[in-house]
Amino acid sequence: MTARFDAIGLVVSDMAASVTFYRRLGFAFPEGSEDQPHAEAGLPGGIRLLLDTEETVRSFHSAWRPPAGGGRHSLALLCDTPEEVDALYEELTGAGYHGELKPWNAVWGQRYAVVHDPDGNGVDLFARLVA
Repeated sequence: MTARFDAIGLVVSDMAASVTFYRRLGFAFPEGSEDQPHAEAGLPGGIRLLLDTEETVRSFHSAWRPPAGGGRHSLALLCDTPEEVDALYEELTGAGYHGELKPWNAVWGQRYAVVHDPDGNGVDLFARLVA
């Protein structure tokens, strides 16, 4: 038997806010997902992004509590151009989402920025810089 990477799961405090945020980034959550305790969006290559409310997780793991302190993970989204990184960052921060790192040219050859989803999870936006 071989385990295969299939999905990325996030626990969210407000499903509607999280679905709205990730739809802005192009994730295709089905209509009505905002009102569900669990939602899934298919990604290229067959991977899925799973969102579960805190209540859903507590329904099968009663001792679960949200982590304290800063996050230790992020989702990384490849943009087509450095300009798209800037535009997407401006769109999201203009809509009220927290901008953790403004777009900058990283020494590893990418235009790079970080925003937070409604639960404070990092979402890295990046594009390759042309030499």
